[in-house]
Amino acid sequence: MKKFLVPTDFSDTSKNAAKFAAQVAAGVKDANIILYNVSDKIAAGSDGSLLTETDDDRAIVLGTALQNLKTEIQPFAGGTSIDCVLETGSSLVENMERYVRHYHIDMVIMGITGATRLEQIFMGSNTLNMVNTGLCPVLIVPPECTFRQIKNVVLASDLKEVATTTPVEPIKSVLDIFKPTLHIVNVDHEHYVAVTDEYKAEINVLEKMLADYKPEFFFIRQYDFLEAISQYALDKNIDLIIIVPKKNSFLGGLFKTSHTKKLAYHSHIPIVAIHE
Repeated sequence: MKKFLVPTDFSDTSKNAAKFAAQVAAGVKDANIILYNVSDKIAAGSDGSLLTETDDDRAIVLGTALQNLKTEIQPFAGGTSIDCVLETGSSLVENMERYVRHYHIDMVIMGITGATRLEQIFMGSNTLNMVNTGLCPVLIVPPECTFRQIKNVVLASDLKEVATTTPVEPIKSVLDIFKPTLHIVNVDHEHYVAVTDEYKAEINVLEKMLADYKPEFFFIRQYDFLEAISQYALDKNIDLIIIVPKKNSFLGGLFKTSHTKKLAYHSHIPIVAIHE
C-alpha cells in the first residue's frame, strides 16, 4: 500500500494540495490518503480573562473540518481510502516527522505559498522544513496548480558523484507511482560543444541505476538554473520536477538551499524534493 500524508490547515492552498493528492492516489493501486492536522493545546489567557473555547471544542471543530475536506476530495480519489488524523502539538513538522517514521509514509503531499517575502517566511517554512528532514519524498503543490496526468518528469542532476549522492530508491518509488517518460537534465554554464569524459562517466552510472525507466539526458548551457528549467519544462510539456537538495553543496545552481527555495516558491509545476 502507498501511504500519502497530506497536512492541511484548511487554507485554499492546502485544500488544493489535498485535491491534487486525491487525483494522484486515484491512479495508484492500493493507496491510502491521510488528511492530517496538528493543533496547539489552548493555554490560559495571559491577562486572566476567561476562555470561551476548550480543547474539546476545538477538537470537535477541527475534526468536523477534516471530515468535510474528506467529503470534498473523495470524488477525485476514486476508490482510494481517506483517513482523518487530528493531533495536538506545538510543531507541525515535528509531529509529522514522528508520524512519517511510525507509520512508514511513502510521500508527503503539501502546498506552498510565497507570493511575498512575509508569506515565504510564515507560510512556506513548514513545507521546506519538512523537505529538510529527508525522511521521505515531499511533493510540493504550487498554489492554484491543477492536476494533469503526469507523463513527463524531469530529474535535475548535477552529474557529480552520482553513485553516492543520488537517492535511487526514493526516486524509483516516485517514478513507479507515475510511470512517466524520464528526462534527466543538467544545467551548467561551462558546457561546450561536446560533453566531457567526466560527464559521460557519470551518465553511464546514472543510466544503469535508472535503466528500468529508459532515461533521456539533456544538457543546457546557462547560468540561471531557474530560468533554464522553467523554459525546458515549458518546451517539453513537463508535468513534474524531481530535485535532490544537497546539504553541503559547493555548486552554484539548483542544489544550494536558497535556489531550491526559489524554485519551490516560483514554479507553477509540482515538485518532488528528495534529499540525498
